[in-house]
Amino acid sequence: MPKTQLNVTLLSHTPDPVTAIALAGRLCYSGSGILSLREDVRGRAPQFVEKLLSLGHLSPFEHASFTFGVEGVSRALLAQITRHRIASFSVQSQRYVKQEGGNYVVPPSVAALGDAAVARFQEQMDTAWGFYQEWLAAGLPAEDARFVLPNAAETRMVFTMNARELMHFFSLRCCNRAQWEIRRLAWCMLGLVRREAPELFASAGPACVAGACSEGRMSCGKQAAVRARSDALAACAKEGADDAELLAWALAEINNDN
Repeated sequence: MPKTQLNVTLLSHTPDPVTAIALAGRLCYSGSGILSLREDVRGRAPQFVEKLLSLGHLSPFEHASFTFGVEGVSRALLAQITRHRIASFSVQSQRYVKQEGGNYVVPPSVAALGDAAVARFQEQMDTAWGFYQEWLAAGLPAEDARFVLPNAAETRMVFTMNARELMHFFSLRCCNRAQWEIRRLAWCMLGLVRREAPELFASAGPACVAGACSEGRMSCGKQAAVRARSDALAACAKEGADDAELLAWALAEINNDN
């Protein structure tokens, strides 16, 4: 059975998200009409956005959304990411899509143990999919046969988050305390949105990027390294790295031990 690897694509986003947010925020403090406000913020949208961030006025950020396509992630990750309820998810169904390929995710901690450990993990995955195929052959519908599939089983999804929820997502999932798989996804997503809208996401990431660590006694103690990682990602995004280049950065940089 084949192992699989994370793939992330930014499929679409709100056109000119910075202006959309600036216009919405400016409206809250102005008696002018919307069309005149649109002209008012033109060319000054980044300054308005910066002011909104400094005030903590984040509701206007809900007017810009970003849609991602993700493959090569586990059902274990799916259980985590769908806890972010202010998002829209479309997930490949194990009920209607038979898992013919048997793709699965191998944790880096298994790979770190060497080839023998990886082979043992693969053997266990083969056994699980063997059970699955056995139940399908016995006439069970896929929706019932899937009960024997492991958390390592690959899933694919398209999901959309607004800019405010993305900031919240990054604050939790880019943190070193987050599980490695969703952390790797989060850092890749952060690179993608920083490339498209740096004015919105320059200070996004775990709390220690822009201030003090929020984990208290549970802190990883690596704030300087996390800030250096954030700066490196910002530089990569500023250079206009494409989706594949930002994914390669995340795959190389984020492991289960950092």
